[in-house]
Amino acid sequence: MNAKGPSSPTDALDNRRRLNIGGFSGISIIYLFLAVFLIYPLFQLFYDAATNAQGSFSLMSFVDFFQDAFYRKAMWRSVLLGIGTVATTSLLGITIAFLLVRYDFVGRSVSTYLTIIPIIMPPLVGVLGFVFILGRAGTVNVILQDYFGLVKPINFMYGIQGILLVETLHLFPLMTLSILDALSKIDPSLEEAAEAVGSKGLRRFRDITLPLMTPGYVTGALLVFIWTFADFATPLVVGINDLLAPQAYLNIVQFVDPRLFKMGIVISAIMVVMAIIFLILAKKYVSLKDYSSLAYSKIERRKLSPLKNVLVVLFIGTVLMFAFIPYLGIGLDAFGRAWALTAFPESYTLHYFKRVIIETPKFITNTLLFASLATGFCLLFGVPIAWILARTKAPGKDTLDSLVTLILALPGTAVGVAYLRAFREDIPFTSTSLLSMGIIIAIVLGVRRLPYTVRGTFASLLVVHKSYEEAAESVGAGKMRTFRDVTFPLIWKGILAGSLYSFILSLQEASATLLLTVPGDEVLAVGIFNFYTSGSRNEAAALGFILLVVGAICFIVINRIAGNKMGGVFG
Repeated sequence: MNAKGPSSPTDALDNRRRLNIGGFSGISIIYLFLAVFLIYPLFQLFYDAATNAQGSFSLMSFVDFFQDAFYRKAMWRSVLLGIGTVATTSLLGITIAFLLVRYDFVGRSVSTYLTIIPIIMPPLVGVLGFVFILGRAGTVNVILQDYFGLVKPINFMYGIQGILLVETLHLFPLMTLSILDALSKIDPSLEEAAEAVGSKGLRRFRDITLPLMTPGYVTGALLVFIWTFADFATPLVVGINDLLAPQAYLNIVQFVDPRLFKMGIVISAIMVVMAIIFLILAKKYVSLKDYSSLAYSKIERRKLSPLKNVLVVLFIGTVLMFAFIPYLGIGLDAFGRAWALTAFPESYTLHYFKRVIIETPKFITNTLLFASLATGFCLLFGVPIAWILARTKAPGKDTLDSLVTLILALPGTAVGVAYLRAFREDIPFTSTSLLSMGIIIAIVLGVRRLPYTVRGTFASLLVVHKSYEEAAESVGAGKMRTFRDVTFPLIWKGILAGSLYSFILSLQEASATLLLTVPGDEVLAVGIFNFYTSGSRNEAAALGFILLVVGAICFIVINRIAGNKMGGVFG
């Protein structure tokens, strides 16, 4: 019989050594992944932007950018568009979140679900749906001309107003989600105390509620701003190219004029710098104050009078009516035949689905394959990262947290250009570059959506007390066995919800994939863009409809598993 028990000092020392070696190896692999597929591409982007054709350091390209009136205008228009979208989504998102959290009204439970659904529609699909309904020859203008005597069609879509409309109705759920989480944690007694001394209505909201939900609001505002700032597909569809993201894309894909190609790289680098500045300012602003007064007290929802009930239902119903316009447009164009200068299609068919599913199935199969692989990357690296952030005091933990947060702030267009520059050379000892391999799509999607799996897992770990794990370890269970037998069964819902959210956003990705896709590896977003720009709008709509169905299924699963609390940017 072995004289040493399972908990002898020698065994404990061996276990700690194995843990230290295993933990160090795991952290090293995570940092290596981020170094190769996040830090290195950004370094290469800035290196190419800050060197001349001879490889010498030069900032002349940046000087040329700021001396060019067109590019300066594009930069300020991009910033103003982002600010405008934050303003409009704030108005809708805060109002809807406040109504859902604080009041009980007819249809509240249904509204909670419906107000989040618009987020599953990719902006590229949304803008097409809006064009089909609100375009110059769309349903609304045809009805106005045929039945109300309108002579000239109204320009709803083609201009900045069209981009603002699409981005607002697509992104306001992001703001709502962020505000819902923050608002539900505010101790109601604080507002009651303010009301007792005469602070009521808008004044109470301005002085008490709004300041206390600052972390959630800043989270939503940053996400909305960066998403709008980086979107180039929506502006191009509505005929706007004097914004930074469209210019970066157009200058890179033209492959003819070296100066324009260089300027595309410079614009991408400037977009990254601006995004990082916005992120730092946002985190700095949140850290200026103490929000420890936030609590998880139960909030009693107030009953509304019949009149206010009607007004609330009308408000939310109107928002949802506009938000669901693109669903109608995509559905009609996907199934409709001979829809030209008529309010609705003259007949309906499945022909376009046959073409995109049977004749060109690669768009669907590639999308599901790459999104699944990307989600695998998110799980492989995201769960350990969340564990490190929530459960350890590992060296470089704060740096790791900052890198994960940085990913959320990076514009997809700039990331796509960075990958183009970083992985264009052949892999060592081979004659193939990573850019020519489909796996590059899965990698960039995995990196781009990694934070959502991290935050979903991290949020679940926070509510599992360490004592459960300590009890398992005290009877001899190692870290891996403790995680498998104790921790994982308690946090699997958070992991699954975070990974599904990463999956659904991988399905939507257009900015990076449009730049990196090679023939044969096209995904749905690329197929939609290519079909529409080539004049095959029905096929584009059919692909968009398929993307919506897949996204809706994923969203239903997420909603049933985790509700609407997915964690915030700042953890």
